Amino acid sequence: MRFTEPWLCDGKKRLCRLCRYASSEFLKPLKARGIKISMDSKGRALDNIFVERLWRSVKYEEVYISEYRTAKEAFSSLKKYFVFYNNCRFHQALNYKTPAEVHYQRT
Repeated sequence: MRFTEPWLCDGKKRLCRLCRYASSEFLKPLKARGIKISMDSKGRALDNIFVERLWRSVKYEEVYISEYRTAKEAFSSLKKYFVFYNNCRFHQALNYKTPAEVHYQRT
């Protein structure tokens, strides 16, 4: 999906830092496109615990130990990591199965 509102992106396809993410001006075009809006409240770390744990794994198992020279190299390396994470990495919380095994109910 491409955002065309100039205040919504800065030409580098990143969200503008000047936007007030909870403002109606920001939320209206997202809602119009059917984008589900999710914002955690302050002090609600457990609201998104599974995604927070995923990002911890990504950072400590891939990002912090890698020395990317370009954005393209980072993208390629992260893409490979997510294939590994979903198809090869066993998860204790999933009874030592991979996310793909659980998702597709493979054993």
